Amino acid sequence: MKKIIYFYFLFFVIIVNAQNFDTYFEDKTLRLDYIFAGNNKQQYAFLDELIAYNKWNGRKVNLDKLLLQGNGQIRVKDLKSNQIIYQQSYSTLFHEWLTLDEAKSENKSFENTFLVPFPKSEILVEVITFDGNRNEVVLLSHQVNPNDILIKKLPQTPELKTQVLHKAKIENPIRVAIVAEGFTEAEMPLFLTKANDVVSELFKHKAFKDNENAFNIIAVETISEESGVSNPHVNVWKNSILQSNFGTFYSERYLTTSRIKNLHNQLAGTDYEHIIILANTDIYGGGGIFNAYTLTTSNHKKFAPVVVHEFGHSFAGLADEYFYESDVFENTGTSKIEPWEQNITSLASFDLKWKDMLQKQTPIPTETKDLKKYRIGVFEGLKGNGLYIPSHDCRMKTNEATDFCPVCSRAINQLIEFYTKQQ
Repeated sequence: MKKIIYFYFLFFVIIVNAQNFDTYFEDKTLRLDYIFAGNNKQQYAFLDELIAYNKWNGRKVNLDKLLLQGNGQIRVKDLKSNQIIYQQSYSTLFHEWLTLDEAKSENKSFENTFLVPFPKSEILVEVITFDGNRNEVVLLSHQVNPNDILIKKLPQTPELKTQVLHKAKIENPIRVAIVAEGFTEAEMPLFLTKANDVVSELFKHKAFKDNENAFNIIAVETISEESGVSNPHVNVWKNSILQSNFGTFYSERYLTTSRIKNLHNQLAGTDYEHIIILANTDIYGGGGIFNAYTLTTSNHKKFAPVVVHEFGHSFAGLADEYFYESDVFENTGTSKIEPWEQNITSLASFDLKWKDMLQKQTPIPTETKDLKKYRIGVFEGLKGNGLYIPSHDCRMKTNEATDFCPVCSRAINQLIEFYTKQQ
C-alpha cells in the first residue's frame, strides 16, 4: 500500500561520545500518548497520557542518534543539561491525511503513541515535525518527572497468551510482535499458522536472513468478539479487537487502525517494539507506517509477501517503488529536495543515495529499455512524477519479486546494525 512520501534529506546525526544506557535510563519504558490535530496549514500535538511498562524493549545503542529522518521525530532531552539522550523518527496517519484535499478545509485529530526509555531524572520531550521546505517545527515541548504519581502502570492482561516464534541470539535484539486482529478464540490456531508463515517468509529475504539472530519475534493472541475486519465499502462493520478497517482515506485497499492507544494497551506487558498485525480477511490490502505498525490481510494467497513489503515501510522506512497516476497520496517529487527514504530519489542529492552502487557508465536517469543491462539504475518511477527508483525487481516494487533489490537490502542491513551495534 502506498505510504506517504515527504521530501526531506536522509541524514545521520553523529555524536562523538557513545552514550551509556544506564547513565540516563532505567530498564523500563515510558509510553507517550498524544493527540495530533489540525489541518494542512496548522498542526498541533497534545499530551494525552503517560504510561510506564516494566521493561524497555527498544535499542540500547545509538540512543542519541538518528539514521532516518522520517516525517517527524521524538526527542528526549536531559532537563538539566538540555542534552539529547534519546530520539526516534516516525511517520503517522496524520501526516498522510495532511496531503489530502480534505485537510485544506477540515480539521481532524489522530491518536499517536511513542515508546521511549524510562528516565532516571526529569526530561524534556519534544515532538517534532517538518514543513514542506524541511524546516523543523516543534509541535509540543513538555517536561516529564519520572516520579510523577500520575504515570499509569499497565500490567499484562492476565489471559493474554504469547508464543515465541523466533528467538534471538544476541543480548539486545530487535523485538517484533505479530498481533491477531479479527480472530476469535476458536480461530487462534489459524492465526498462529499465519504468524509462522510470516516468519518463514521474512527470513527468505537475504537482509533479514543474514541478520536473523538479531530478531526476537512473538505471536500475541489478541482475541476478537467477531471474526473478520470492517469494510465500509460493502457496509460491513466488525467488533474486532483492534478496530481496524479498510477504506482508510476512502482507499479500498488501505487497511489501518486509528485506535493506536488501544493497540498498545493490548500489547502492554509483552516484549515488543515493532508491530505486525495480521487481519482475518481474504481481501487484498494492508498498510505500513514507519515506526508505527504493519497491518495486512492474512488469508489472501499473496499475504506473506505483502506483509514483508509493508514491513519494509514500517520497520525500514522504505518507500513504495510502484506509483499510480491517480493515488490517494502525493506521487510527485521536487528537484530541490531529496526524499528521506533511501530507495527513491528526486536527483536533488543523489550522492546521498545509491550512486555508489551503480556500475560505471550507468546513465542517470536510466531508461526503462535498459532494465536487463543494469541491475541497479535510476529508473523513472512514473512518467513525469519526478521520482526515480533503483530497480524494477524488488519487494518494494512487486509481489512477484523474490527479494528486496540491493539498494533496499543495504538500507535494511544498515538499520539492523544501527539498532544492535554501537556506531
